[in-house]
Amino acid sequence: MRRDGRLGVGIIGAGRVGPVIGAALGGAGHAIIGITSGSDDDRVAGVLPDVPVLDAQEVLRRSELVILAVPHDELPGLVSGLADVGAWQPGQLVLHTDPAFGIGVLEPAQRSGAIPLAVHPAISFTGTSIDLRQLQASFAAVSAPGPVLPIAQALAVELGCEPVVIAEEDRPAYAEAIATASEFSRAIIGQSTSLLRRIGVENPGGYLSALVQSTVETALREESDPPAV
Repeated sequence: MRRDGRLGVGIIGAGRVGPVIGAALGGAGHAIIGITSGSDDDRVAGVLPDVPVLDAQEVLRRSELVILAVPHDELPGLVSGLADVGAWQPGQLVLHTDPAFGIGVLEPAQRSGAIPLAVHPAISFTGTSIDLRQLQASFAAVSAPGPVLPIAQALAVELGCEPVVIAEEDRPAYAEAIATASEFSRAIIGQSTSLLRRIGVENPGGYLSALVQSTVETALREESDPPAV
């Protein structure tokens, strides 16, 4: 770690999440040293201009903090594969962004001396700079070993999020809650806009925008209020 607390950050995963996480940490003063290639390098360059595209092992070699932002099914194999080739470094921070996994999935890296962190920002990522504003109003689920939990919480804060500690054994339930809210919302809006479009309403998404937002905000406010005694 640098003396001023700023880290050299490398990112594995160039989908919707990784570049935005990198941009947020870069905005907090960390140095983004590289990112792996993805399916849309031009979009990534728009979010992380002038950041080198590197292979995964080179990202690990150069980084003090490694962000793993890959699909759920790919994460275990990625961590163990990099362990098999001796890529993880003692004292290196490794942070994944998957909602369902805690730090257990990072055990192969931990056996090599890396420090495991799990931080999931609770937003729907678009992969663009719009997400940076969304992060400023969001929470993040944080899991980490006790001695390094403050590091995970501090990184969540630097992303712009309010950290909420989730126990390792509660990560599956947390992931189910996130998936239920995300998938149900999309399904209901899709069904409603389809009905409006069928009866000739132009721009059904725009028509429902104020209704949906106000309904959701009211429901969330009701759930946030303390129960009456």
